[in-house]
Amino acid sequence: MKFFAVGLSYKTAPVEVRERLAIAPSKLACFACRLKIGAGLSEVVLVSTCNRVEIYGVTENTGGPLDRFFRWINPSGLDLLPHLYFHEGVDAMKHLFSVTSGLDSMVLGETEITGQIKKAYQVASGAKLTGRVLNRVFQTALQTAKQIRTGTSIGRGATSVGSAAVELAEKIFGSDIAQQAVMIIGAGKMGEACVRHLAKKGNRTVLVSNRSLERAQLLAAELGAQAIRLDEAATAMVNTDIVVSSTGCPEIILHRHQVEAVMKQRGNRPLVLIDIAVPRDIDPDVQSVGNVYLYNIDDLESLARENVRQREQELADCRVIIERQAAAVAQKLAPRAEGHAPARPQLEPAWAFSPSANWATA
Repeated sequence: MKFFAVGLSYKTAPVEVRERLAIAPSKLACFACRLKIGAGLSEVVLVSTCNRVEIYGVTENTGGPLDRFFRWINPSGLDLLPHLYFHEGVDAMKHLFSVTSGLDSMVLGETEITGQIKKAYQVASGAKLTGRVLNRVFQTALQTAKQIRTGTSIGRGATSVGSAAVELAEKIFGSDIAQQAVMIIGAGKMGEACVRHLAKKGNRTVLVSNRSLERAQLLAAELGAQAIRLDEAATAMVNTDIVVSSTGCPEIILHRHQVEAVMKQRGNRPLVLIDIAVPRDIDPDVQSVGNVYLYNIDDLESLARENVRQREQELADCRVIIERQAAAVAQKLAPRAEGHAPARPQLEPAWAFSPSANWATA
């Protein structure tokens, strides 16, 4: 038998292809069962996320056109051949370990994919679609992801403007960031992304201020926030700790004298101002006011780029871990030497691993 991985991802297929092939979580087990029976697989795990659709399986024959595996989960009959990649044996293991560890993601080192792979494996296992091979391989993939997460810095540091805003705010407020009130001025997409990242930290108070109160109310409804008029923003800053400004206004809307007045009323408590707008919304001279921390779009992008560079430097260490783990799994699944077979017959198929990337019956 042979262990293989076949699929497509954001690297090989545009979103219009991925979205038509995407499988809802509630239907994952059904499609995987259909695939196992239709494609004649001994074991299978089906993975479907916004960035990839992949089949991990065990079969006697991996020959023939690659898209034959997708025939059972491609109801729209898309031509997938130009977008598919294929790995077998150890190479398939390394690919899975890389995917599970976030090394193949859009955002290098992101952690969401680990949970998605775990869920896909649990669905397949719960439907009794996995066996000795995939159980061993997927459990090791999750262990490898954990080892990479704890043993390297691949997942540390923000890599987007929104997450960089959170990182900077955390440097000032530390673990108390969830207790800080947040306000967004304007409804720019990037500013909105910053607030969404901050909201994920559990911030209980979020205000949305915009020139159009209706637009503010719409965004507030999405964020579970409170909408206020633009002329109320300065007053609201007295009780706001993190302000994200993204109005698109051609002129400065927040001046130094306004911030100084706010700080007096705040009792000089720290105030973080994140100016995402271009042209800028906040007077750069504001940063000279005590206990006021001003960051602009260049600060956030610079931090994100530096963190990406640092993550890329960790890749070599991650690859070493993956190589070691793949070799260990291959050894455990390899056939035993003659004279060392178990005394009693095995109740499950005796899968044997060939380091040349083939699975074969013993």
